[in-house]
Amino acid sequence: MIKPLSKSLKNPQSAREKTYRLLKKQLLTGQLRPNKRLTEEALAKKFGVSRTPVRDALHKLELEGLVKTAGARGFCVPEESFEDMSELFEIRAVLEGHAMACVCKIITQENIQSLKKLVQSAEQAFLSGKSDPIFDYNTQFHDLLYGLLASQKPRLFSIIEDMREYVLRYRKSTLTHPKGIRRSISGHKKILMALDLREPQLCERIMRKHVYEAKEDTLLYKG
Repeated sequence: MIKPLSKSLKNPQSAREKTYRLLKKQLLTGQLRPNKRLTEEALAKKFGVSRTPVRDALHKLELEGLVKTAGARGFCVPEESFEDMSELFEIRAVLEGHAMACVCKIITQENIQSLKKLVQSAEQAFLSGKSDPIFDYNTQFHDLLYGLLASQKPRLFSIIEDMREYVLRYRKSTLTHPKGIRRSISGHKKILMALDLREPQLCERIMRKHVYEAKEDTLLYKG
């Protein structure tokens, strides 16, 4: 059950921001499915706030393409588009390929060992028939990888994080299928091998290939 936001908030600005973040999270994680109708009244009751922060959040999310107007009856969650998914992965491939080349120059052996442990944990979960934790291990792998850029290249880091937010809602379903899981784990192992070699161009190529494979699997297993 969602804890009402209003009890812990003392100003309208805080209510607007928290309502926006919570609603966006539910959209990106698939808790609100395509064609789900969203009304200010129902959401305000659900989140324990007035209709004003809900209205502001919905208009902001409309600009981001996460909801769309449904006439006089409020908003709804738009259908997932193959074209949108494909475009997101294309952009990801370019950005994350470049990011990997940058990471290659600053990553430490300790960082690489931490990444290897995440890959091993994902592989053990897969071999044990437990697919649920694999998405989290996958997310942590990329979080750690790109987190290394947060201080040195904050703009690149911020753009990548925004892109990953939108892609994760599509990617989650991929990592419940054995083929998608195997490809993800294999891709992460190749990334680690490239990082061990400390070759920026190789790192960039490997990451781009990894993202393209994720795109193929996501389009294949969508829904």
